[in-house]
Amino acid sequence: MGDVRTGTVEANGLEFGFLEAGADGGPLALCLHGFPDSAHTWRHLLPELADAGYHAVAPFMRGYAPTAVPDDGAYQAGALVADAVALHEAFGGGSDAVLIGHDWGAFAAYGAVAHAPGRWRRAVTLAVPPMASMVTAFARYEQLKRSFYMFLFQTPLAEAAVDAEFVAGLWRDWSPGYDAADDVARVMDCLAEPANLAAALGYYRAMFDPRRHVDRYAGQQEAVSAPAERPVLYLHGADDGCVGADAFAPDGDLSAVLAHLPPGSRAELVPGTGHFLHLERPAEVNRLILDWITTA
Repeated sequence: MGDVRTGTVEANGLEFGFLEAGADGGPLALCLHGFPDSAHTWRHLLPELADAGYHAVAPFMRGYAPTAVPDDGAYQAGALVADAVALHEAFGGGSDAVLIGHDWGAFAAYGAVAHAPGRWRRAVTLAVPPMASMVTAFARYEQLKRSFYMFLFQTPLAEAAVDAEFVAGLWRDWSPGYDAADDVARVMDCLAEPANLAAALGYYRAMFDPRRHVDRYAGQQEAVSAPAERPVLYLHGADDGCVGADAFAPDGDLSAVLAHLPPGSRAELVPGTGHFLHLERPAEVNRLILDWITTA
C-alpha cells in the first residue's frame, strides 16, 4: 500500500475508519467505495492522488468495519450524502476538493455535489450512472436478471446467503476474469459481524422501502436525483456484469448519461473492464481520473 496510512475521524455523529495518502495541506480528494467492497478498492489511486498534490482520503462507508454502525439505522443514499459533506468538513476540505465515488459511492457523489456544490470543484463517478438515465433499464429482462441480488436482499434469506462464496460470485460475474480473492477477503473482514452485514444490506433495503428513511436526511435524499452542479466525469466498464452498459448506453452511446450531467461533464466506456474497472485497469482509469481532476 506504499505510503497509505490508516486513521479514524468523527463525522456526522459516526466514527469513520479511513485510509489516506498525501499531506494534509493539499486539496481534499474524497474517495467513496460501494458494495461488496471496502476502502481498499482505492489502493491504486490513493498514492497517485498524493503524488499529484492531493490529500487523498478513502473512508470505510457507514456500517463497514472499522467504521461504526449508525445508531439511527439510516442507510438511505441521503445519509451517505450527509456523510460525504461531514467528512469534507472533518478533513478541512475547501472549495477545491474533488469527490470520487464507485457504486454506492457514486450515489453519494451525485447527491453531495448537488446538495453542497460549494464544497467541490469536480467529481468522478464510476459504475452507476445518474438514476434518471436508468429509468427504463430496470424494466429490461437482462438487467433485472443481473440485479437479482437486490431483490434477494429484501428477504430474511439475505443474512444467511451473503457469505464469502456469494460475494466472490458477485465479483466474478461483475468483473469477469479479474482475480478478486484479496478484495473479497477485505470485504468479509468489514462485514464479519452480523451488525455490519445488516448495515450493508440496509443500503438496499432503504433503497426499496422509504419507511426506512430518516427524516433528517430528506434534503440530502432529494439531492441524489437532482442535477449535479459541478462537472462530472462518468466512467463505466464496457463489460460490466452488474449494471450492463447495454441497459443505458446501447451501441456505446452515452448521450442518455450526459443528458443528466451538468454542462462540461464527460462520460466514457472503458473497454475490457467490468464493474470494478479501477481495479481491473488501474493505470488507465487512474490516468483518466487524474487528467480530469487536474484540469482547470
